[in-house]
Amino acid sequence: MMEPVLRLAGKRAVVTGASGGIGRAVARAFAAAGATVMVNYRVSRAQAEQCVAEISATGGTAYAFAADISDAAACERLLNGALAAMGGLEIWANMAGADILTARHADVSDLEKLSCLIDTDLRGTVLASWAAAPVLAKHPGSSILNMSWDLALRGMAGRNPEMFAAVKAGVTGFTRALARSLAPAVRVNEIAPGWIETAFAREHMPAAYRAGIIAATPLRRFGRPEDVAQAAVFLVSDEAAFITGQTLNVDGGLAS
Repeated sequence: MMEPVLRLAGKRAVVTGASGGIGRAVARAFAAAGATVMVNYRVSRAQAEQCVAEISATGGTAYAFAADISDAAACERLLNGALAAMGGLEIWANMAGADILTARHADVSDLEKLSCLIDTDLRGTVLASWAAAPVLAKHPGSSILNMSWDLALRGMAGRNPEMFAAVKAGVTGFTRALARSLAPAVRVNEIAPGWIETAFAREHMPAAYRAGIIAATPLRRFGRPEDVAQAAVFLVSDEAAFITGQTLNVDGGLAS
């Protein structure tokens, strides 16, 4: 069995929204690549602690910290908690995202969905990045990684996609502006997942609709959270040292 490539050895990372889904996969991939990881969550303490336990079981080091990144004071607490636990910081990954398709937000009004997306995905990304940037700038090779959407600029019909595109396009614009603001001290990039095997895809998507997506995707499958996580590892590693202000689609070629 081949030993894992420790691309992030010695680095310290905060991953927001890391209690489940893509965020959890990113936290685990960072740890597998050698980073010490702060697993941020908002309400899912048990899931965050399980993620920490999984990382610890494979020889990694991780901590859990509760913070609502839509609140500026909470972002500062998360930053200070990370510094206290890990002694420094080189990576900040904004993976937190509002779920408007399942759970309690699936049945709320469009205005409530929009507010939730703006607060978590856009405002949270901005506030967390602003909090982390001064500390990251003190550590050479540091980076911020944001989460967009492969169809944010291309578009997709439907009320939920309209809202999602508006917010994620905002994240893309912020990412590109922040990359210029923080260069050359800090690199800022984003990943843009397409259709990924999350709870919505597994449990709520009609079979015919799912089959249509697969047929339209050049690589003929849904992505896995681990596919996104490996792209994330690359973008925050030293192997991507000359990449900033960029979007990496992880969508099997769907938006090409």
